Amino acid sequence: MTSTVASPQGLIAPHGGSLVDLRVPAEQRDAVKAGVDHVVECSDRNACDVELLMVGGFSPLRGFMHQDDYQSVVESNRTTSGLLFGLPIVMDTHRDDIAVGQKLLLTYRGQELAVMTVESKWEPDKAREAVGCYGTSSIEHPAVKMIATERGRYYLGGAIQGLELPQRVFPCKTPAEVRANLPEGQDVVAFQCRNPIHRAHYELFTRALDATNVSNDGVVLVHPTCGPTQDDDIPGAVRFQTYERLAAEVNNPRIRWSYLPYSMHMAGPREALQHMIIRKNYGCTHFIIGRDMAGCKSSISGDDFYGPYQAQDFARDHAPELGMETVPSLNLVYTEEEGYVTAEHAEARGLHVKKLSGTQFRKMLRSGEEIPEWFAFRSVVDVLRSAA
Repeated sequence: MTSTVASPQGLIAPHGGSLVDLRVPAEQRDAVKAGVDHVVECSDRNACDVELLMVGGFSPLRGFMHQDDYQSVVESNRTTSGLLFGLPIVMDTHRDDIAVGQKLLLTYRGQELAVMTVESKWEPDKAREAVGCYGTSSIEHPAVKMIATERGRYYLGGAIQGLELPQRVFPCKTPAEVRANLPEGQDVVAFQCRNPIHRAHYELFTRALDATNVSNDGVVLVHPTCGPTQDDDIPGAVRFQTYERLAAEVNNPRIRWSYLPYSMHMAGPREALQHMIIRKNYGCTHFIIGRDMAGCKSSISGDDFYGPYQAQDFARDHAPELGMETVPSLNLVYTEEEGYVTAEHAEARGLHVKKLSGTQFRKMLRSGEEIPEWFAFRSVVDVLRSAA
């Protein structure tokens, strides 16, 4: 059983026109589980994908992509029906004994998440997937390494029937729940991040509300990803505390806070498109896209895999088809004379720019040095220090 959720009038329509909810009523769960052929334990990434399928974050998908849609998305960032998708959504396995037509009980850390009906099974060309999605087949790219070393030999496509959402440190509101608290008839600007929010970030997304293409009473949805990220990122439980403390500290009525059960691929342009589609399903009309969004560097040479504006350009070019708009990320710097201003303004006026690198910041945290308030919120610093 699947259903669609009606959107409140005045909010942007979900991707593909309908917000999907694949969860079955509690009284039907035993019947759905009857006759299951195999139990398959989800990885952290699988669990994120299953959750976003269940709640409609990947609307209008009603399950994992079949082989034809997978190949189409790899080659052209579109499904076979022509619908935009940044990255393919597939279930992976090493198991030879899983066959088309079988039912799988998808579990995760002691929970029964969903039942999947296998409608397609294939052995993907992972090198072709890597080049199509990430622009490189180099294992130095974190997502190429992921599909080569973490994902199973086979990919599976098929419909999902949701049983239970994963229990997370981050309480992740569904698209329907987020939409229910958005102002009707106003623009909603999405801010994506995967790290703690510092002063420059806050200035960036609050100033986005003043952009010429954002309505006067628009709001910003701060929507950090809470799935697996890069190995050296701050742990999710700590990041969650920084967001919660900061939300309470700023207490800004034009900011909505929620969390996204999504695992980063660091796919640059393709990732930017994927994030826009997901945020559209959560009710966002605008998307802040920064310089080198979701970019990454070679682990050997240190060279960037994507150009600094490649993701911005790709997202901007596809935004009209999504019915969305992009808000370019301002290049803000802190000056002694005027506080945060654009780098161009600071240069034109000859202002004195103050800088603090991430490396310096982490060193100051460890040593107990005072962190300047122009760089980081005190509440965020307190959380990071207590977790160190």
